[in-house]
Amino acid sequence: MVEVALDNGVIGLGEGYLAVFAPRVFETIVELCTPYLLSKDAFEIDDRVCDLCSVCDYWSLQGAARHVTSAFEIAMVDAKAKTLGVAAHELLGGAPDESIRMYGSGGCCETKAHFRQELFMLDAMGIDLYKIRAVKQDILRTTWILEEAFKHGIEVGVDMCQNLAQPPQPVKDVVDYVESVYRLTDKRIVFLEEAIGPASPQGFKALRGRVAPQVCGGEIITTSTEMIERIENDIYDFVQPDASVIGGIGAVMKIFDAAADKDTEVVVHAWGGPVALMANYHAAFAGNGKLVEYPMLAFPLREAMVGDQMRIEGGRLYRPTAPGIGVTLTSRIESQFPFDPTAVYNCQGIDYGSPPDEAWQ
Repeated sequence: MVEVALDNGVIGLGEGYLAVFAPRVFETIVELCTPYLLSKDAFEIDDRVCDLCSVCDYWSLQGAARHVTSAFEIAMVDAKAKTLGVAAHELLGGAPDESIRMYGSGGCCETKAHFRQELFMLDAMGIDLYKIRAVKQDILRTTWILEEAFKHGIEVGVDMCQNLAQPPQPVKDVVDYVESVYRLTDKRIVFLEEAIGPASPQGFKALRGRVAPQVCGGEIITTSTEMIERIENDIYDFVQPDASVIGGIGAVMKIFDAAADKDTEVVVHAWGGPVALMANYHAAFAGNGKLVEYPMLAFPLREAMVGDQMRIEGGRLYRPTAPGIGVTLTSRIESQFPFDPTAVYNCQGIDYGSPPDEAWQ
């Protein structure tokens, strides 16, 4: 996380998703950027983002530094909204809806029992859409969860985990996966997320014409310009920007505006820490989003920092009301959750030991 302290004593909090992959890289870029913001007006957020871009864009227009820019921008939005005594979504133009539908983001399951546990959790929360992780070999597992979720009145989307794939997965492999599942069940997949590698936007577009599920992606895109180009080129059925990746909350708002012109839905990616989650939720409310992601993994830090600002009832997220983005960080929380340098994501596609597909018959 990044803290931005104003002269008035207000502290804003920001987060960049890079830090779950390379925390020391994140820390170093923050240190590099800090001198260029000192003694400048933090309320002129767009100008401060331009300052950061002038420092970093030559060597990291699309990549690590953009995550750091995101963290600073979110922190400035938080600090400005706190100073004005309003929730961040009010600073962004207001939230037209009181609540937004949520989907459960889980499905990193190795057993049927774990899947059933998550389905019961969604049942209890009133959430009726469930995203699982599956790759093209997981035909029987996908079929099983589609049938099992149907018993709970829950639909299923599939994250195919290709957001790190190089070379990109062929379109034919995705088509074969969907058709193989559909030969085994009459239950249908609602959407396919990151089904093609990030280097092949045309692959996503081609896939849209060959499968029935909605095709979506975009969590790895680090500039609003690239995301908007993909929207204008009809790459996705719906897009998934992340404020902690793409340059901040303001960048996500630009995407909402561009998507509205193309009648493309925006469903923010929400899989980071508490600050990233709340930043994306505020953007979703201000952008009139109709669906947001709920990470299902146990996350005590989220509970400690967000408290009642992440209120979920009847499968819907209710808009936050506290000034800023609705997160609290105290010395007690910091001591309770010390930094762990080993707690990082690995990008090598580790095999987590899931049972062979035959186990899902």
